[in-house]
Amino acid sequence: MGESGAGQPGDAISRVAARRGCKTCDFRGDREAVNAFENSGGGGMKTILVVDDEPAARYGLRRALENKYRIAEADTAAAARESLRRESPDLREEGHGQPVLIVSALDTAKTAVEALRLGASDYLVKGFELEELRQRVSNLLKMASLEQENDALRRRLATEGQFGQMIGRSAGMRRAFELAERVAATDSTVLILGESGTGKDLLAQEIHNRSARSGKPFIAVNCAALPETLIESELFGYERGAFTGAAQQKKGKFELASSGTVFLDEIGDMNPVTQAKVLRALENRTIERLGGTQPIPVDVRVISATHRDLPAEIRAGKFREDLFYRVRVVTVELPALREHKEDIPLLAEAFLQLHAARMGRTAKLAREALAALERYDWPGNVRELKNALERSLVVGQGAEIMPGDLPQEVMRGDAAPIRDARRLDTAGLGETDFREAKRKFEIAYIRGKLEQNRWNVSRTAASIGLHRQSLQEKLRELGIRRPGREPVAAE
Repeated sequence: MGESGAGQPGDAISRVAARRGCKTCDFRGDREAVNAFENSGGGGMKTILVVDDEPAARYGLRRALENKYRIAEADTAAAARESLRRESPDLREEGHGQPVLIVSALDTAKTAVEALRLGASDYLVKGFELEELRQRVSNLLKMASLEQENDALRRRLATEGQFGQMIGRSAGMRRAFELAERVAATDSTVLILGESGTGKDLLAQEIHNRSARSGKPFIAVNCAALPETLIESELFGYERGAFTGAAQQKKGKFELASSGTVFLDEIGDMNPVTQAKVLRALENRTIERLGGTQPIPVDVRVISATHRDLPAEIRAGKFREDLFYRVRVVTVELPALREHKEDIPLLAEAFLQLHAARMGRTAKLAREALAALERYDWPGNVRELKNALERSLVVGQGAEIMPGDLPQEVMRGDAAPIRDARRLDTAGLGETDFREAKRKFEIAYIRGKLEQNRWNVSRTAASIGLHRQSLQEKLRELGIRRPGREPVAAE
């Protein structure tokens, strides 16, 4: 092990129980702990607290570490706690722990596990080399520094209005972020409401990231993008021979997300048969593969999202009421961008820098361009804003994005479909009931967007935040046709 002065560091040590930061350390008999302070001593050196009731053991560890660190010593748990309070007051004020290295004469897995369970960061057994001790201490300090940086980053992002990949300082966005933060700590089902393009998928991902299931899979399923014939097998899997072409067994998303999270995006578009099976999975925590007869236990959290009015869908017989109450234990609503325009400067700057970095260039928004962004109503919400700024960088070659670099509808401040809807209010609706008024609004809105995009369905779908297949279904439902042509098709 090498020389360490009067006694070897590992020789006078036995079992120890320690808690993070030694706030409740319980020392009985000969034992030793090395605690790394996060503040620096004189000359910028980190401080190491050595705790042991044997002077020889403390001396050996001090000799091993004093060339690189400032050493403090304590011979009892009370003295250790007092030293921590004196040297690192943030422990008392904020509850931040410091890394603790336990050194023990007992080389058993049970002892190591117990020490780690009680809060120790690492564990060394009698007979170690001094260089190993130095390396372990160095690693713990690096880890603590990284944890502090991450904490500072989280605090900074919270101050700057960021929640994962989402940005917003407005009251509506802060409410959504705060509720999402609280619900992340639970295992409750969550229903995220919001128009297409508001970031429901990003919010679901961040709820998962901040949950106890964060180390497990997060699997998203877009219920609107999957045909009825495929969604059931995608969610629940199938057995070999379940249908023509099922050459081998396949696990579904619920099984693949074991111990993690399944995100059912656009759950309002799910067909009734699949709704019943999802309800059963939530109630019984079991699923059956297509073509199978055996129930398979599943442990997943379900987060759902929709842009639809589910109570209206229930009244129309399109969505199960019992499933609705199952998936919406907690509801988080994301506002449309037109309802929190004060966030546009923050969002625009973030998106502009993101796209510019990917393109290997720098750019900023001219004041007039920002004013145009703030005038526009953004029917496609944050997604449309992000796409518009990417386009502006492609079109504009200068260091400053000008109004002429923005999409035409943004430049004009159109939000044409929305204004069409306002005109409908005075355009002879008369005694029209709500459903008919809604249908007329949808026709005006979608026709306006199709005209702006020269009847290109793919571009129109992207601009309003729908999947192409969903838009095509809506066109058929509303009977929208290109003038003088057959029903609209993707180009």
